[in-house]
Amino acid sequence: MTSTDGAPDVNHMDVVATAGHVDHGKSALVRALTGMEPDRWAEERRRGLTIDLGFAWTTLRSGRRVAVVDVPGHEKFVGNMLAGVGPVPAALLVVAADDGWSAQTAEHVAVLDALGVQHALVAVTKSDLADPAPVVSDVRRRLADTSMGVVPAVPVSSVTGDGVAELGVALEALLSELPPADPDAPVRLWIDRAFTIRGAGTVVTGTLAAGSVAAGDRFLLGEREVVVRRVQSLGAPVEHASATARVALNLRDVAVEDLSRGDVLLTPGAFRVTDVVDVTLDAEPGERLPAEPVVHIGSATVGARLRPLEGAAVRLRLAGALPLRVGDRVLLRDPGTRRVLGADVRDVDPPELRRRGAARARAADLVAQPGGAAGAAVDLARRRIVRVEDFTAMGWPVPEGATVHGPWLLAAGLRDDLVARVPDVVARYRRLRPLEPGPPVEVVRRALDLPDADLVAAVVRPPLELRGGRVVDGTAALPPEVQRAVEEVRARLAQDPFAAPEAPDLVAAGLGVRELAAAVRSGQLVRIADGVYLAPGIAEVARARLADVPQPFTLSQARQAWGTTRRVAVPLAEWLDAQGVTVRLPDNTRRLA
Repeated sequence: MTSTDGAPDVNHMDVVATAGHVDHGKSALVRALTGMEPDRWAEERRRGLTIDLGFAWTTLRSGRRVAVVDVPGHEKFVGNMLAGVGPVPAALLVVAADDGWSAQTAEHVAVLDALGVQHALVAVTKSDLADPAPVVSDVRRRLADTSMGVVPAVPVSSVTGDGVAELGVALEALLSELPPADPDAPVRLWIDRAFTIRGAGTVVTGTLAAGSVAAGDRFLLGEREVVVRRVQSLGAPVEHASATARVALNLRDVAVEDLSRGDVLLTPGAFRVTDVVDVTLDAEPGERLPAEPVVHIGSATVGARLRPLEGAAVRLRLAGALPLRVGDRVLLRDPGTRRVLGADVRDVDPPELRRRGAARARAADLVAQPGGAAGAAVDLARRRIVRVEDFTAMGWPVPEGATVHGPWLLAAGLRDDLVARVPDVVARYRRLRPLEPGPPVEVVRRALDLPDADLVAAVVRPPLELRGGRVVDGTAALPPEVQRAVEEVRARLAQDPFAAPEAPDLVAAGLGVRELAAAVRSGQLVRIADGVYLAPGIAEVARARLADVPQPFTLSQARQAWGTTRRVAVPLAEWLDAQGVTVRLPDNTRRLA
């Protein structure tokens, strides 16, 4: 596979994006630094400006490899600029010595500031045409109040070559300060280019900010799964590439017409795709917020409707769903005024706001919400119970003290609270239905507001137990009057195991259908058929008496061995067949199994 953008397997690579006004020499500087032509189109070279993203790369003196994303400087192409800068961790701001700070410089710096870029370097170009010192001083002063803070600045001339070596040294120093990327993290590769190469098929490129990619990997592209056929990085084929890196991926069976900038390749199950998200702005807005801002993240651009909650907290309803995580940085742009606002994603599965005052309370929670493990604990406490994969896909770690039960995650301390509530649920149910051993599992689930009946098993403790789809008290007794009646029946059966009481006798003893069912559930009687109840262990007693009868035997012989009537013998014989104690033969005789 061959492309203008892609990669060899390297131990380390950094990625930096240019920024700055049109005609301030960004592309010329990239050529001087890398020896490569970053402009993609003949039209760009003819007109002398970058209208789309360009890419180049080089190896610095130390051996550090760096890829440069050259973004357009013209105000008409700020969307393309955002697509290039969004996924990149560091910026090279270019300002011309003969022109200085401009409105477009300010716009690009506002974008970098809104994105929260903390690692930057200034190149004061065209230093052969004017004294760079005033521009160096001015730019550094302006940047001091942004997310970039105190930024080193290097005068350079792409024409004479003066300062290019010094810029390389400064670039190495900048890149050495970047936090290491996580090569084991899930992949979210924002696509910034898609094209076709003859003999290879569709190729997509992007900045791999985290994770690793290799030939044969499977990713989600929208709702379909796609397979990576081959990988390039820095212009050469590789077996795999790890973040941070510029990569080009040859995708199997994907038409280039189905792809566009802003599409994204995702590790399956690792991200939550959402169209409603709560964010907090960097500061309380000093002016009216745009009702319908454009949201930028990575190379994606999507419209949104903004609902102010209170202060710096807002809710965004996106026109198209995006794979977002808690902690993501997004940029909101007012398409009318070009004003940009930076925001941090706080919740990708926010609650409905139905009650009066809910928006204000929600805003307070969002502003106070910490990050990392502490934030995960707070968010899980609000949700109570959530699927583990859903929670981690939101961007949260599993907090310490949380309980994992199968696929479910319970907030710290919640299981103990639920365990303490179950006895009351069982006791209340038995007071209302004293002849039932305990509530069905579904009743307990609803009483505890659990999302799945399987979670009931996690909160049942002795003497309670799960039995027959119910939560029962292993020590619970029948109501006293029922228990006395059952004991009288069992006393008679102890004298004659097959003398099942007649139905009138049972009714007279106060044992109706419900009472008898309760006695059966408690294990004190065995139901053989309607109106025929015997004592537990009757199967063993019946088998023992049949052992002395010649095999096979008739129903009459069995009845005589048991010393009972046909009323009991017929259903008992059928019950024994069902229990596997006896086997019924074609001639209606039976034998012991």
